[in-house]
Amino acid sequence: MEKTIVQPRFKDSPHFKDFWTKGNGKQLIDFSGAEISFDKFEEFAPFFYHTDEAGDNVVKDVYFTKKFHEASAEIEHYIRNGVSEDDHVPDSVRKLFSQTQKKPEWLDYNLLKSGAELCMRSNLDSLISLRDYCLIGGYDYAYLNKPLIVTEALKKGAVKRLSETLDFWVNATRCDALEIHAKGYEFAIKTRLIHSYARLSIKKHYKDWDTENWGEPINSWDMMATYIGFSLVFLHSLKKLGNTFSNEEEQGIFHLWKYVGYLLGIPENLLPDDKKQATEYFYLWTSIQPPSDKDSVLLAHSLLNESMENPILKFQFQRKNLRYLHICCTWFLLDDEVCRRLQIPDVSNRNVFPVTKKIINKIYDNLINRKSRIERGNKAQLKVLEDYLRITKNSNFH
Repeated sequence: MEKTIVQPRFKDSPHFKDFWTKGNGKQLIDFSGAEISFDKFEEFAPFFYHTDEAGDNVVKDVYFTKKFHEASAEIEHYIRNGVSEDDHVPDSVRKLFSQTQKKPEWLDYNLLKSGAELCMRSNLDSLISLRDYCLIGGYDYAYLNKPLIVTEALKKGAVKRLSETLDFWVNATRCDALEIHAKGYEFAIKTRLIHSYARLSIKKHYKDWDTENWGEPINSWDMMATYIGFSLVFLHSLKKLGNTFSNEEEQGIFHLWKYVGYLLGIPENLLPDDKKQATEYFYLWTSIQPPSDKDSVLLAHSLLNESMENPILKFQFQRKNLRYLHICCTWFLLDDEVCRRLQIPDVSNRNVFPVTKKIINKIYDNLINRKSRIERGNKAQLKVLEDYLRITKNSNFH
């Protein structure tokens, strides 16, 4: 069968042009100094049909040959103890761990530390950015969401999905978390194998998967876009909320997610080094994505209504207020067109909270020293994660 040649099929569509000429895309270009063009499109396009073969082979050899809990225990043993030349393990396991245990030449621990410290220093703004810009904004890309829909993520519920995302993000962004055998490293390997397990399951059970249009399930190009969400889009959101960051912290964010991407099996040439590169890569990828569809709207509303379902806050009025605040931030951070496509409810005085937050951040930046802010932010983020894990980990929540 002849390989499909991907084209920038939506480059002349209003949603694409508006985003890059007057929306957040235009802001990203101004923020990064990117020089956008389609010159490198053919270099990136094949990755729409490229997947993590090393991860898939481990899943076939380990998860598909024994009970799930046995396979998970075996993988945890490899993660925590490593795999040496003398160990009797499947070749696929040896190959994957020889890659993840080998530190790339470009790895810079000072930059990893700077990136982690910015994530913590930004306190709850980091979590607002992830939820109300990175996650919900990602739902506007209809093809990107298809694996979530076909694996019935909606049935799991937004509270559980948010808890898992938060667990991964927090554990990957602490200082020294990505040392081999440390918690962030463990989350990266497990996430990589979850992606492979989901991809192989989709290919086996979901006969209507439209490879030509949607690409391979959880393909390398989509993975690149997702991790640009954690770096470029995340930084842009912090900036919108009035946070400042040094050049080293900015470089650190890209370096941190480049290394996480490396551990996750994303090809290195897809992992941007800085905001200019990330914006140019993101521009190419968005040209193959249509705007929101009905599945996008369902995912967005599931996330918006998470505040109402979540029992962390005891009283109904508290939950309603939290939902309102997230809606305000979503309108503030995303383009109005995107919000309308995702059918985000319009609410009164929607700029009051984010603009107030922006002013407070600028004052706070001048009053509190960096070290204290990192400590406070770390503590606040760990508290939010602890609350989520408490209600989801040892329960039948959704």
